[in-house]
Amino acid sequence: MLRRSPIVQFLRNLQTTLLAGLLVLVGFAAGAQAEALKPYKDRLFRYKKATETLYDGDFIVVEYSKQRDLRDRDEVDERRVFGNYVSYKPKRGRGSAELKANGRVINYMGTGKWKGGAKAIVIYIHGQGGNRFQGMNDVSFGGNFNRVQNLMVRNGGAYLTVDIKNFGKSGTADVAALIQYQKQLSPGAKVVVACGSMGGIICWNLVKSSSYSRLINGIVLLGSPKDPNFLGSGALSRNVPIYMGQGTLDRVYNWETQANFFKQIKQRAPRYPIRFTLFDTGTHGTPIRMTDWRLVLNWMLG
Repeated sequence: MLRRSPIVQFLRNLQTTLLAGLLVLVGFAAGAQAEALKPYKDRLFRYKKATETLYDGDFIVVEYSKQRDLRDRDEVDERRVFGNYVSYKPKRGRGSAELKANGRVINYMGTGKWKGGAKAIVIYIHGQGGNRFQGMNDVSFGGNFNRVQNLMVRNGGAYLTVDIKNFGKSGTADVAALIQYQKQLSPGAKVVVACGSMGGIICWNLVKSSSYSRLINGIVLLGSPKDPNFLGSGALSRNVPIYMGQGTLDRVYNWETQANFFKQIKQRAPRYPIRFTLFDTGTHGTPIRMTDWRLVLNWMLG
């Protein structure tokens, strides 16, 4: 549960008006007026309890229980989720490929309509020390990567992961090249780029660029750092939707720093499409495990 001090006091300082309970989820879900993705295991993956909301539902606090959301969910803690959380349907169309661009070879994996004809595309960018296999792991992180794969496969979409060797300009250029190639294969598809941890640097780089931002319809930041340069980049006028997920016990990127950055964006551009989910007692990897993909993607794609 939220510690009444200092976390709640911080939230009350973030915005003076707070609402509680079920109204949080109603307000948060209301933004997805046209549901692009049909339900898939919603009962298992939906947020069990939301405790606070700010900014008309754009900032919510979700209760994270280590017993319920990890020990009771995983057959082997943090290694293998129980089978009822998983469907291996995406495995049938899964494959690996290489793209030559920018004088380099870009290794990536895909499932669903990743070879063309996709209605929507989600690309996952790993953090430091990760690789393209992380986002294709069906049984780690509580089965949440398997869920996003299923959501895309079952709704005529594509899901891809890619190896990142550099989190600066070259890595960003490689991701942009992969997006451009995918848009050639699926010209009408909307594209959402999701970034875990340090991979968030690439997500911010994409949305800051006037050229790259035209290629995407949203970024999903999962335990990622803020980017102060975003505010002066001209991105506020381009309105690419942003989702930020953070745990209160994240020892890598402090949640208060990220929440204050959310507030800065709201102060500069009150109507900017940005949402923040704070997982109370969650750690660095909790947003990857717990973020409700269908809720977030329907908001961005709908």
